[in-house]
Amino acid sequence: MEEYQVIVENKDEIDRIDKYLVKKVHLSRSQIQDLIDKGYVKVNGVIVKSSYKVKLGDIINVVIPHPENTEIIPKDIPIQIIYEDNDLLVINKPRGMVVHPAHGHYQDTLVNALLYKVRDLSGIGGELRPGIVHRLDKDTTGLLVVAKNDFSHQKLSEQLKNRTLKRVYWALCEGEIPWDEKRVELPMARHPVYRKKMAIVYNGKISITNFKVLERFKGYTLISASLETGRTHQVRLHLSHLGFPIVGDEIYGRIDKRFGVRGQLLHAKEISFIHPRTYERMSFSVPLPSDFERVLKLLRQKY
Repeated sequence: MEEYQVIVENKDEIDRIDKYLVKKVHLSRSQIQDLIDKGYVKVNGVIVKSSYKVKLGDIINVVIPHPENTEIIPKDIPIQIIYEDNDLLVINKPRGMVVHPAHGHYQDTLVNALLYKVRDLSGIGGELRPGIVHRLDKDTTGLLVVAKNDFSHQKLSEQLKNRTLKRVYWALCEGEIPWDEKRVELPMARHPVYRKKMAIVYNGKISITNFKVLERFKGYTLISASLETGRTHQVRLHLSHLGFPIVGDEIYGRIDKRFGVRGQLLHAKEISFIHPRTYERMSFSVPLPSDFERVLKLLRQKY
């Protein structure tokens, strides 16, 4: 563990604390923001946010903890395998499970569970993402395909790129959507300030989603979202941009405790692809998770 103490002595350096510390500590801005979020940065003994503006005389203490153990350990975690053969698996991911290890999440991920249950996984994804062809956000539920070997991984990745790997999500949105169907095509990229978010930006990569209304309620709408591209947070960002954020989405919507659900009500309900070895078109569908169904039942009874 390393500790730094910095005293703000020059009025010309007054700025947001994350920008200020980049000049004083040998860390990137994103690393500093992460330390701030985790409470490792204090100003005059008090934990602050990244937006805090330093003042003359501020005493800033920064603690850099020891690096986390990044060894990926197989772990006996229950996962629902919908289909399995010598080349691939189809998994129904539960809410709250991170797909692959990353900073802050090196245990209890889907990869930890897969390494326990499957002898070999594709190595194309690297040490931290073996077999992972595509991913779902931590609190998004539903289907994803995992490659057991490099041949399958390459073929499935090609399908993802040329859009023959099809995915359909269901989502419960805030607001009453006036249209029945809509195709959304927008450029998106990492948010320039909030690095955990994505944003609509003119020079971003194109993202395409086809939406269809499935059921309407008072104040809410159940929709399906068919992906043509697979950008990070694509469905969540598109719906938020349209003015209909997903219920429970704390990043692109708002904290909503009315239904007692943790995380966004977004479910990868259907997936289809061409089997990399047999060339058979394979399609899978799974029911909505129980918490999602509970909210729909409540809305149907109420409205």
